[in-house]
Amino acid sequence: MGFADQRFNVNLSILFTELPLLERPAAAAAAGFTAVELWWPWIDTPTPERSELDALKRAIEDAGVQLTGLNFYAGQLPGPDRGALSIPGEESERFRANIDVAADFAGSLGATALNALYGNRVEGVDPAEQDALALENLVLAARAADRIGAILLIEALNKPESPLYPLVSAPAAAGIVDKVNNATGLGNARFLMDLYHLSVNGEDLPAVIDEYASITGHVQIADNPGRGAPGTGTLPLDDLLGRLKKAGYDGWVGLEYKPGDRPSAETFDWLSR
Repeated sequence: MGFADQRFNVNLSILFTELPLLERPAAAAAAGFTAVELWWPWIDTPTPERSELDALKRAIEDAGVQLTGLNFYAGQLPGPDRGALSIPGEESERFRANIDVAADFAGSLGATALNALYGNRVEGVDPAEQDALALENLVLAARAADRIGAILLIEALNKPESPLYPLVSAPAAAGIVDKVNNATGLGNARFLMDLYHLSVNGEDLPAVIDEYASITGHVQIADNPGRGAPGTGTLPLDDLLGRLKKAGYDGWVGLEYKPGDRPSAETFDWLSR
């Protein structure tokens, strides 16, 4: 088991970014991929013009690739933000305004996963207040995901790169998954297991896989150190993905790594090994 047994999709918000957004789906198809995922592409607005949504939808359909996952609006990402749903005030309202927009767009393309980044801690705001707001918004997001037959993903990031983000371990993210499922009764909240982030946190990845594979809705990978393609660092990604497969995970594996100084299309040589 390993790379040859996986279904890989390309995250078009970190790979092929040397191209305009509307050209990336075709580039992924030309590189041999049948599926893609995206962070929310319009970082400045949760509610882009219909023409922009339609243009991206056409680009994905014309490329013949499947959109498997989409992030809800998450603020400036890439950038200083790590989500909006736990930020009181305007950012929380922007997240709520985005919920149906993102769900409808994802649903129109058959995507079955929506990722809701939690958001950074805010100085001077009680963390309990942020957590209460987060749960309210995650419940709304889970219901919207359920409406289109999708799951809601809760992601753990890494503390060195996201020091203000509270979900920086697998147990922390899994705890939020449980809270959302208990609040909605829908059972559609799942853990997004990003092996790069968890490795940067120093977590025992085989143990994480054994404990949380059953609640994992999506997996993302990059090597560590460097967040590059598999083989550029020291993570035994082939073995880890094989372990995930044996533990019962048979979903997509998102390629969320940086291409470095090469064109993205030249960073997939590891797949043939």
